[in-house]
Amino acid sequence: MTGNDSAPRSLADDLRARADDELAALLRARPDLLVPVPADVSQLASRATTRASAVRALDRLDRFTLQVVDALIILPAPVSPAGLRAALGARAAVVDDALGTLRTQALVWGPDDDLRLPRIVHEIVGPHPAGLGPPARQALLALSPSRLASIMAGLGLTPAADHAGNVDVVAAVLTDPSSLTALLDELTDDARSALAALTPGPPTGRIDDALREVHRETARTPIDLLLAVGLLVPVDSTTVVLPREVALQLRGGRVHTEPQPAPPTPPVTERAPDTVDRTAGAGAFDLTRKVELLLDTWAAEPPPVLRTGGLGVRDLRRLPDLLDTDEAGAALIAEAAYAAGLLAVGNADEVWLPTPEFDAWRREDPSRRWAVLAQAWLTTSRVAGLAGSRDEKDRPIPPLGRDLERPAAPEVRRLALEELAGLPAGWAPDLVGVLAALQWRRPRRAGRFRDDLVRWTLREAEQLGLTGMGALASFARPFLEGRSGERAVTAAADAVRSSLPQPLDHVLLQADLTAIAPGPLRADLERELSLLSDVESRGGASVHRFTAGSLRRALDAGRTAADVHAFLATISRTPVPQPLTYLVDDVARTHGQLRVGAASAFVRCDDEAVLAAIMADPRSSSLGLRRLAPTVLASSIAANTLVERLRLLGFSPVPEAADGSIVIGHSEPRRSTTRFAPRPGLAELTAPEETLLGAAVRALRAGDRSRAERPADGARGHLGRTTAATTLADLREALETGTTVWIGYVDQHGATTERLVDPARIDGGWLSAFDHRSGEVRSFAVHRISGVAPVDAA
Repeated sequence: MTGNDSAPRSLADDLRARADDELAALLRARPDLLVPVPADVSQLASRATTRASAVRALDRLDRFTLQVVDALIILPAPVSPAGLRAALGARAAVVDDALGTLRTQALVWGPDDDLRLPRIVHEIVGPHPAGLGPPARQALLALSPSRLASIMAGLGLTPAADHAGNVDVVAAVLTDPSSLTALLDELTDDARSALAALTPGPPTGRIDDALREVHRETARTPIDLLLAVGLLVPVDSTTVVLPREVALQLRGGRVHTEPQPAPPTPPVTERAPDTVDRTAGAGAFDLTRKVELLLDTWAAEPPPVLRTGGLGVRDLRRLPDLLDTDEAGAALIAEAAYAAGLLAVGNADEVWLPTPEFDAWRREDPSRRWAVLAQAWLTTSRVAGLAGSRDEKDRPIPPLGRDLERPAAPEVRRLALEELAGLPAGWAPDLVGVLAALQWRRPRRAGRFRDDLVRWTLREAEQLGLTGMGALASFARPFLEGRSGERAVTAAADAVRSSLPQPLDHVLLQADLTAIAPGPLRADLERELSLLSDVESRGGASVHRFTAGSLRRALDAGRTAADVHAFLATISRTPVPQPLTYLVDDVARTHGQLRVGAASAFVRCDDEAVLAAIMADPRSSSLGLRRLAPTVLASSIAANTLVERLRLLGFSPVPEAADGSIVIGHSEPRRSTTRFAPRPGLAELTAPEETLLGAAVRALRAGDRSRAERPADGARGHLGRTTAATTLADLREALETGTTVWIGYVDQHGATTERLVDPARIDGGWLSAFDHRSGEVRSFAVHRISGVAPVDAA
């Protein structure tokens, strides 16, 4: 825009004059303005200047754009781009880019020779933009006439009777660059140092008895001298302020002493991109294995949910040994599964259980499994790094608890990873450098929690396989390239596939009854091997130990000795050691020889010597046993308890069914029937879909036309009353063509309002339609609809 001939009188006029794509850009940059869709441009402008919306928009601006905002506040009207460039000491291109951002977001409006900020922006920035104090005239007006007269005397001026006139005279001296330069040159070095301390901001300082009478001729201290000539102005008895014009002069005429048009470049360490991808790929594969292991374990032995929600400390401390990580890493794995909808609270038992989606997820290709988890972590508003810290009542915050929600988390994660994505492939930035860069990108959101969140993001990204050796993996970039939802998951899964380690289909059996897996195993082999053996150590290579107890566990689950021998022979690259073969046969030979049934319980065995050994054992006295027959014992305790007690005594009983068959210890995996995947909070709304943007812009234009066509007496314009047949025909046409329409709707009090709707169905005298005002599907009685008009009707 140039010239003032047809300058807009308000922000609404400015928005009304913008093209459709410019309005769409505003709604894309500030999605909160769409909830719900404004009725017209005037309502859009009103909503854009509410405090909550403006604060949200300012919070997302970078440091230099905020410096431009400061300059727009400080410079006297009218403000032009040339004046901004001079006040900021920055190149035209960067100033124009910042102005473009502000204009797109309706934080600046007006022609180029008269740029304006909405009043609410002035209020949000506060009284000290750019660390500058109030204008000299504003500061001097609060002084008493006698104090102002003392300042005029110190400046060699003659006071008049008019206080306001005297203020203008003194302000003119402090505003004129040549007069102010001469005054500053007359100061002592100590006085200049005192001014220099306040020049960067904040502009206020504390001194004792600031309102005391001072005169230039009798000034004993540098502060007295500055007060005597108006270079410092008292605010109250303990506070002085540096007038804005004085600070600007000391800053060399610049609003900011150090404009920062670009973020600082963090120090980096260069890595080989292929090595980064391999390292990150190993982390990605390890993540999917650990999530699967955790949920399989919890399906068999689900941990309880705390009364306040979350996972108990005792259950959390069991996870590091299971998952070969620390407690922070275990909390991250559990939270990733929860965010992806693979873990939820069981309906009846109040325990943590996998959801049915876990079974579908496990059937997917490993690359897609990882992409689903990574996308869930990137978009969730939950912060796993908070687990274990203390809340405001000094209580520990548990993993999976309700207190892990932080709406700002998705944006901070994305900003941190985008900082890595902006570097060449394989470059790993320094943490302090990343923090400094984010401090530039979102200075209004700085703080200790934001810095902690960045640290957690970089640590967790390494554990999740998004980074390797501190550098962003190439296959993580699809998440940061504007894709969302399913498109991002598919692109990332395709990209990561070649970087994932190939799972092994073999182990090395050792004579010491161990099996060494030299790398990650296929999921089906690992599950079977975990049934037959106990995991001794995990890592790049895992060690599994075969024991009588682990083999009995497999036989209890329905495996036979022949099944075990065949499995071991299939997966071993070395001959099956003889000690392992003997152990399998020995356990299988005694397995099922001793059987327990219900009497409360009974024990039967064809070998009378075994039953005699049980009766002779002093420890069996608590079992309540008595001999019913040479091969049968009866017990007073429950059958399942009797099985466990006999196993503790060194015997190998198995449960027996009523028909005499062995009960196989096989159970269906437990699943939660609920699914809850946390979503980002409303404070961090994402950009809307393009189709919604187009419909919203059309609705805004239609609302403006409707307002323009409405007569002064408030009668309807193009939504005048029509016959019932015409109304019904218009609605059916809109339904068939999928057109967004305006309807006039008469409420129960007889008042007619206009509604922008997308018709969905007409049935039984009711119209079901998406109401843009309420943002939901509503039902309208057809007989109350007074008229129908398409959005694009002239």
